[in-house]
Amino acid sequence: MKKILLLATLAIFSVTSVTAQTKTKTKKATKTVAAKVEAPKTAKTPAIEGAGMVFENETIDYGTIPHNADGKREFVFTNNGNKPLVIESTQGSCGCTVPTTPKDPIAPGAKGVIGVKYATDRVGPFTKTVTIKSNAVGQESKVVTIKGTILPDAPAATPAAPQTKS
Repeated sequence: MKKILLLATLAIFSVTSVTAQTKTKTKKATKTVAAKVEAPKTAKTPAIEGAGMVFENETIDYGTIPHNADGKREFVFTNNGNKPLVIESTQGSCGCTVPTTPKDPIAPGAKGVIGVKYATDRVGPFTKTVTIKSNAVGQESKVVTIKGTILPDAPAATPAAPQTKS
């Protein structure tokens, strides 16, 4: 009888101990998962010493557009440095690509825009570049690209010649 009571007591303590350990592990796992969910990692642009320039897109694809369509687009960038960014000049690779240069310095953390206008009166595919000169550390001269295809005008329907009765 003593043996049965001893075995029953051991069995109860074993089950209680295993249950307690499982609850503890579950609570720890839940806290770990909750911590991961509550604190998502945010992608930050790395700050640099001096002025910096990080573009949202270094290539603008116009796609396939009609002849004489609006050729204006914008390159958006952020100054990821700790000093003001000064764009000294912007130069298109040919006369058909005309960029605009921001006049004022771009403050640290602020966004800036370089506009570009492509002459869409030229039919066919194109790939052109814009060279940007600035005080950005490590990239005093930066090249960005525009590309696309300009469709020719659709041929006008010619009126049918009047038919004469014979």
